[in-house]
Amino acid sequence: MNDFLKTLGYKALDSRMKRISDRIAHDVRKLYKELDIDVEPNWYLLFMLLQEKDKVSIAYIAEQLGYAHPSVVIIVQKMKKRGYLKTEQAPSDKRKQLVSLTEKAKVLIPKLKTIWESWDNAMLNILSNDLGILTYLDNIDEQLEKDGFYSRFKREYLNTRH
Repeated sequence: MNDFLKTLGYKALDSRMKRISDRIAHDVRKLYKELDIDVEPNWYLLFMLLQEKDKVSIAYIAEQLGYAHPSVVIIVQKMKKRGYLKTEQAPSDKRKQLVSLTEKAKVLIPKLKTIWESWDNAMLNILSNDLGILTYLDNIDEQLEKDGFYSRFKREYLNTRH
């Protein structure tokens, strides 16, 4: 069958990356369900970060992960609702919430680490142990940091209008 996104080449880069991400997340969710683990695929970064940093602010999480603040708030609320995170007001600033792992999360971490190691091995297998793609992704990140896609897109649009 003809893959329309592939025929578009670089023009569908964002859609292809999203499709790959969605496929991986779907399969991770499927395995978590089979293993009776009540965790969402996109939570692993927060688990990893909070293992290293005991208590952190939502702003710190957003900065470290490169996520928008509202996205982090949603993830934290979901994880808190399932008993994996706790929040408390920062002593220095009552508007800030500090996020940390609960005992339930700490007990689950060793099992999750085993699963993440399997994920790592499966991903390396898919990549044929060639991590060159990371160089390209780093370059895209750097270029977008220097000059966001919006400004590039708008500039191109304005240059092509007659």
